[in-house]
Amino acid sequence: MNEEKLNLIINHAKRYGFIYKSSEIYNGIKGVYDYGPYGVEMKNNIKEYWWNYMVRYRENIVGIDTSILMNKKVWIASGHKKKFNEYFIKIKNKIYDIKKFIFLVFKHIDYKKKYRYIYNKILLLYKNKKFKLILKKLKLIIKYKKLLYLKNIKIKKINLMFNTKINSFYKDKYTYLRPETAQGIFINFKNIINSTKMKIPFGIAQIGKSFRNEIITKEFIFRTKEFEQMEMQFFIYPGEEKKWFKYWINSRLSWHYFFNLGSNNYKIKKHTNLSHYTTYATDIEFKFLNKYKELEGIHFRKNFDIKSHIKYSKKKIMIYNSKIKKKYIPYIIETSLGLDRVFYSLLCKSLINENNRIFLKLPYFISPIKVAILPLIKKDKKIIKISKYIYNNLKYKFNVIYDDKSSIGKRYHYQDSIGTPFCITIDKYSLINKTVTIRYRDNMKQIRYEIDLLYFFFKKEFDISYFFKREI
Repeated sequence: MNEEKLNLIINHAKRYGFIYKSSEIYNGIKGVYDYGPYGVEMKNNIKEYWWNYMVRYRENIVGIDTSILMNKKVWIASGHKKKFNEYFIKIKNKIYDIKKFIFLVFKHIDYKKKYRYIYNKILLLYKNKKFKLILKKLKLIIKYKKLLYLKNIKIKKINLMFNTKINSFYKDKYTYLRPETAQGIFINFKNIINSTKMKIPFGIAQIGKSFRNEIITKEFIFRTKEFEQMEMQFFIYPGEEKKWFKYWINSRLSWHYFFNLGSNNYKIKKHTNLSHYTTYATDIEFKFLNKYKELEGIHFRKNFDIKSHIKYSKKKIMIYNSKIKKKYIPYIIETSLGLDRVFYSLLCKSLINENNRIFLKLPYFISPIKVAILPLIKKDKKIIKISKYIYNNLKYKFNVIYDDKSSIGKRYHYQDSIGTPFCITIDKYSLINKTVTIRYRDNMKQIRYEIDLLYFFFKKEFDISYFFKREI
């Protein structure tokens, strides 16, 4: 059932211009995708919603846009050069995720009864990253059970950063494509304080591309090699981390709930497999295809990053506290969200297939097209004139589309498929009483409405300012 729904999502996303496989005419690259005409509009709407909530409507958070390329010393200081690795099992030319390979070995034997203890012990070793010991035990099992096609296994360590040459004439002139946007914030921390005069507590937010050499990509755009992050680093006084950590968990949950995808599809989970820079962390998980998986992370990074950059750069990036007359390094709470995963979560829950009707029930404020103008009689010049008038009047306020091709049924179907909340049809009665028919996407209800009042009707329907006023 999950695979069937996933295929429906992938096919729908491609057919209706949301997501394409990158370089598809050359068989593409695994785990890399392009966003089509409606996909990019939807992405921009998600970004605007996040940016307004996190930056524009707050007094204590500012934005930044840092470079993808940074000095390689940034990634030495951050720990990514040494510690940002994943381990895989390699047999000849095949690569396996270690956890999946453990299951693959044990599924040939009765591990649920006789070998359950060994199986659980190996999983515990995996949790504690004792990979060499895992390899040793797996080799013994493979030899004992004569699983010959699984022999000659090796553990392979792979750093997940992409490296790139800065100057091809010199071997040492290289750096990395950034694996996260956060470091660009940390290395500009002092610049931002000097430029904006921000005082602790305050945040710095960024939306940008990151790159990870994921060996095993999976589930469409859930895990990809190139992705977009929406991150905010919140700088606080040491000792106030618990208060702010709780605040940002609740705040970020409210942001997600407003998509109206069902609060039961979200859950909070304490993160146990911590990255090298995290002291403790909590994930907001989402039920994508009947399985809860990480959507957003809220991390307490303590002062790891700034402390490291002070050490490696030999620059003074500390803050002076006039009350205690002492310099200190602020602690950091991070909210980190993958834009592509938000996009995917919306596709998972908004693509509705019921009563032989497929439509994309997106939140109005996220829909790529807000209103479709559909004249019923293409050859009637007066109807076309009114239709063009409505289109030109609304296009500067909302993202609207004009379509006079094919039958009205096919046009409705197309607009439903791209998630357009409202369709306006203009007919012969529009010439008489200056009204049009407005059709609702979700229930197909139709009402007549005055042409001169259309702007105010849609302004009310698309207004979400009450959410920001309530939450911020």
